[in-house]
Amino acid sequence: MKKFRGVFLKNDKEIGLLREANRIVATILDVLGQHVQPGVKTMYFEDLTQNLCKQFGVRPAFQGYCGFPFALCCSVNEEIVHGFPSQRVLQEGDIVSFDMGVIYHGFYGDSARTYPVGTVSEEADRLMTVTRESLMLGIEQAINGNTLYDISRAVQTHVESNGFGVVRRFVGHGIGTRLHERPEIPNFVPPGLPGVPLKVGMVLAIEPMVTVGSYDVDILEDNWTAVTKDRKLSAHFEHSVAITANGPEILSLSE
Repeated sequence: MKKFRGVFLKNDKEIGLLREANRIVATILDVLGQHVQPGVKTMYFEDLTQNLCKQFGVRPAFQGYCGFPFALCCSVNEEIVHGFPSQRVLQEGDIVSFDMGVIYHGFYGDSARTYPVGTVSEEADRLMTVTRESLMLGIEQAINGNTLYDISRAVQTHVESNGFGVVRRFVGHGIGTRLHERPEIPNFVPPGLPGVPLKVGMVLAIEPMVTVGSYDVDILEDNWTAVTKDRKLSAHFEHSVAITANGPEILSLSE
């Protein structure tokens, strides 16, 4: 692959493989979402994910990555990301985030969504809506000639103008034959730094993580699960996006 300032630029064939990897991820997330309801144990979604990976003939991208033990990140309420599936039972009014990746012919797919469990509070509903909107506004800026921080600015401006917080500790990333490639994609604009110019062929996993309160983070004793320090709600949405001559293409869409 060609490189620009350390970032791999993918050709049409490589983007095609990434598109299929991400289509599979999106399809799995569709199925998981259909099963979200009060009374379901979060481990059920891990078992479902493992079975779907076998059906699609792909490997879970997260399982074993830096020692992560599951195929699925399953984060509930104040859990921001990297939550463990468990015997925890979803309750009416919870929100649950699924972050999922696969490896298809050596290329990675990665996407995340937050789902309501039954009827949720107005605050939780608005949190999910604003987080999803911020992702789409960031994607609109993923065009040739813009800079990386045009994406970051669009996300941060929308989130903070709606009174929510943008998590600083975790960021988006490039994606390709590795799960995490350059560049890092913050959901806020770091002070005093120029943004990397965006080029055709870049593939970016853009993933706002948004909080009701403070954006400060604690890591639980499992050394993985990230929670809001004030234990207020958090939501997470992610798409893998290719920068093309015709604008951004969201790869993580199901049929």
